[in-house]
Amino acid sequence: MSALSVLDRGRSVASRSYNRWLIPPAALAVHLSIGQAYATSVYKNSLVAHFDASQTQIGIIFSIAIVMLGLSAAVGGTWVERNGPRKAMLVAALFWSGGFLVGALGIATAQLWLLYLGYGFLGGIGLGIGYISPVSTLMKWFPDRPGLATGMAIMGFGGGALVASPVSNQLMALYDPDYDATVSGSAASGGALVGLFITLGLGYFALMMMGVLLVRVPPKGWRPDGYDPASDTRAPVAGSEGVSAGNALRTPQFWLLWTVLFTNVTAGIGILEHASPLLQDFFRDASGTSAVTAAAAGGFVGVLSLFNMAGRFVWSSTSDIVGRKPIYAFYLGAGAILYILTATVGGTSTVVFVVTAGIITSFYGGGFATVPAYLRDLFGTFEVGAIHGRLLTAWSAAGIAGPLIINAFLDAQGEPGTLTRDAYQAPLFTMVGLLVVGFVANLLIRSVAARFYEPAATHPVSAGAPAETAGAVSEPTGPAAQRSRTPLLVVSWTIVAVLLGYAVVSVVVTASRLFTG
Repeated sequence: MSALSVLDRGRSVASRSYNRWLIPPAALAVHLSIGQAYATSVYKNSLVAHFDASQTQIGIIFSIAIVMLGLSAAVGGTWVERNGPRKAMLVAALFWSGGFLVGALGIATAQLWLLYLGYGFLGGIGLGIGYISPVSTLMKWFPDRPGLATGMAIMGFGGGALVASPVSNQLMALYDPDYDATVSGSAASGGALVGLFITLGLGYFALMMMGVLLVRVPPKGWRPDGYDPASDTRAPVAGSEGVSAGNALRTPQFWLLWTVLFTNVTAGIGILEHASPLLQDFFRDASGTSAVTAAAAGGFVGVLSLFNMAGRFVWSSTSDIVGRKPIYAFYLGAGAILYILTATVGGTSTVVFVVTAGIITSFYGGGFATVPAYLRDLFGTFEVGAIHGRLLTAWSAAGIAGPLIINAFLDAQGEPGTLTRDAYQAPLFTMVGLLVVGFVANLLIRSVAARFYEPAATHPVSAGAPAETAGAVSEPTGPAAQRSRTPLLVVSWTIVAVLLGYAVVSVVVTASRLFTG
């Protein structure tokens, strides 16, 4: 038997005594790592200086990574489902960490194309596979609370960027004593950037391997204590495992939900894309003087980051109580109202502006975290990870459309950071229109017709039942096994809690500038 066979889906089936609360830290370990993708701006100027390149040339690296995220999630989703989370997480770790190491080689040799290949192409594949790999597993372990489970994991993606930003600055300062993140225009040396990429690559690999070692799939027929599938009105059609990824694309529900996610993400990007200059411009008078300082505007970015991360957990968990369709109606309907308030009366008070923008951003984060559970309700857990991967193309499309919409309006007015509130009226009301479209699309979503569901016998796990039984038997069982896993539970949760706590403290310090700057 190959040493790598331990990664097979059948060999990663847990015993019935396995503690399901070991799965969230496994998922968080992956998402906290790949969330670094949204912290690339920290070292962007240093890369510009090192390669003597333009902002656009360096920005392409991030664009490649996001495009590959969408493509790898969409194309690799079915592979992830059939091979299981353990193998998928390992592949994600190898691509994500390998991308940093290839990128470090590109920096060391001054070959920009290696950075495109490494962090952009290879790292982007790791991003996509890593993003979807824990999703269906979490929902199978938490059929009673799928929103809470996915909210915990995807909260880690938002938290990952908040951890990576201060850590990256500290590492660059460590490797280059002349670098000062607080000084505008300060750039780290090439050697410091190489050290940063190698350190992040190895560190993230170690953290993601914790997820690989912890993750398991539940044994066939397992259910949490007190959970009755028959009483779950959102469970799949009786006698069926769910809808395949191929069949999901043939349903109107998939494309309606694609529209919902696209509009929600596009509207959120409307705030996030120009957060700092937006706040200053809204409170700029006719003389060109803003009542908000640059330091306070930086604090505003920190506040939005907190709302983004918190919304992923709070709103997704709430969806377990109120339902997925009502919570999206809330995201989109209330979001449209808040955008109208921002456009009309937001400039009268910084408190009103910050609160409305923060809640809109929380809907943006909540939309990401709630959509896997929405997919589970509609299509079952059969290939929900693969369906999720295909749905994430809405994220890629919104990442292109959102900035284009906002920038098209603002380019006609001038440079963000020198404008006034009037310049933002048209783009903000455009976001309202998009949210209304998403609201209507959400209202049109109905249950998926039974003809799209697969018979239970076609489930990949069911087809490999003997191997699963062998994998399950290899796990220790009974009270002694439960006690032996207690230290593992404590250690794994402590690691992810420390990282998330560090993220919150760091961003609170930044956010405080809104009130002191």
